[in-house]
Amino acid sequence: MWNIPNSLTVSRIALVPILVTVLLTRFPGREYIGLAIFLLAGLTDFLDGLIARKTGAVTTMGALLDPIADKLLTSAAFISLVELGLAPSWMVTCIVGREFAVTALRMVALERGLAISANNLGKLKTTAQVITISILILGKELGKWIVLGRYMLWITLIVTLWSMLVYFWDNRALLREDIAN
Repeated sequence: MWNIPNSLTVSRIALVPILVTVLLTRFPGREYIGLAIFLLAGLTDFLDGLIARKTGAVTTMGALLDPIADKLLTSAAFISLVELGLAPSWMVTCIVGREFAVTALRMVALERGLAISANNLGKLKTTAQVITISILILGKELGKWIVLGRYMLWITLIVTLWSMLVYFWDNRALLREDIAN
């Protein structure tokens, strides 16, 4: 149950409050330190899955904790960006809301013994979110990058909502079954 991939996942969760503290505390270089923490946490996400699959160390605990860690990390980063005035709250609410909605869909599927794995659009959504958060963290520090970050936020919002619609569409039979019960 306790292995390297699960340790990496727990370390990602532990990095979340550190990231928020760094981003929301004013000191010179906080943007660069915040970006480094965010990217380090992202690296743990990549490594935990890779190591678990390569070594056969996939556990139920890891399967449950990994998506929670991912959502904590991106949600905390996006909410911090709202507090910093770098992202509109309504956009972040839509993005974070999608994460809760898809998680709820996955929980309904699990109750029925089904697993909804990430599709390519979900992976594109995650990539867009990581790029957008990274650019926005550095936005004010790098001046004109804030404009790129805002464009990326729009793209991320569209991809995020599109991926939610696809997940729900692909699993509409499951939802109809749930409503009937």
